[in-house]
Amino acid sequence: MTLQVSAAAIVKDYDLPLTPNQFIDEIMPMYRDKWLHARPLPGANRLIKHLHKNGVPFALASNSLREYIDAKISHQEGWNECFSTILGSDQVKSGKPSPDLFIEAARRMGVDAAKCLVIEDSLVGVKAAKAAKMKVVAFPSESEADCSLLADSVLHSLLEFQPEIWGLPLFDDWVDNALPVEPIYLSILYKNGCVSEVTEHGKSALPCQVSGVYFGWAESGMHKFLKVVVGIGQRHRLCNTMRNIQIHMIDEKAYEFSDQQMQLVLVGYIRGLNGMEFESKNVEILEEDKSIASCGLDQSIFIHNFSSLFNNNCCVSGGL
Repeated sequence: MTLQVSAAAIVKDYDLPLTPNQFIDEIMPMYRDKWLHARPLPGANRLIKHLHKNGVPFALASNSLREYIDAKISHQEGWNECFSTILGSDQVKSGKPSPDLFIEAARRMGVDAAKCLVIEDSLVGVKAAKAAKMKVVAFPSESEADCSLLADSVLHSLLEFQPEIWGLPLFDDWVDNALPVEPIYLSILYKNGCVSEVTEHGKSALPCQVSGVYFGWAESGMHKFLKVVVGIGQRHRLCNTMRNIQIHMIDEKAYEFSDQQMQLVLVGYIRGLNGMEFESKNVEILEEDKSIASCGLDQSIFIHNFSSLFNNNCCVSGGL
């Protein structure tokens, strides 16, 4: 929703003794404080840098006000310089689900709207893209699952995006079937062979759009770090519930580390999940996944990432 529409809905739903504008004045300082700590979803920086490097024009079109868009992306390195154009809902007649934002973005880029691809995470955004006669790839949160009914393609993560399908340049950053990713941090409890995420107030630290098979390191205590492969799925329909997580320790016996909390740092991505895996209570980690992870964690690019994440006096298992 646009800010005005959402503010009016909240005031009405909660019967607040405020006007929508008064609510906005109260809530915006809190939002601005949170923007400082917001991190891009896995794959966002990768896609932005890839398109920019290859000279592909691309726009940011949001239902936020332009002032707030500028404030948000000011905390993300390089974003402001990479986008060909940036549009907020206050710069067009109507925000999403109206097509105005996308049509104006195409006009400013000097391209035919019908030749544009939209990447969206919300149902109103998908509706706006289709109304603009554009192709649309959705990677929705669980609360926006209805996107799949209208989008041309649905992904569980931006890391699954294949630009060549849409006539865009291929990614060239895979290293022997493994993709370096910005570190993903996760706390787990490993007990009796079962893995559960350590959550804050019952909410997962992972966004909905983080799923797939990853690899990295687990801190098991006593400054020992283990190579691990981790499968991340979705256990329930609500995004604030615990995630379905499977873990395999490379070159280690899992039972030796039972009944303890571990900190995971995931630095590599292997593959996405198929529909059955995503919905299943058990994400199967394949022998091929284990082999790719084991080889990947001996590659210099992943060792470099490891060295920058942990201090140098730790002991690393698995031959590092």
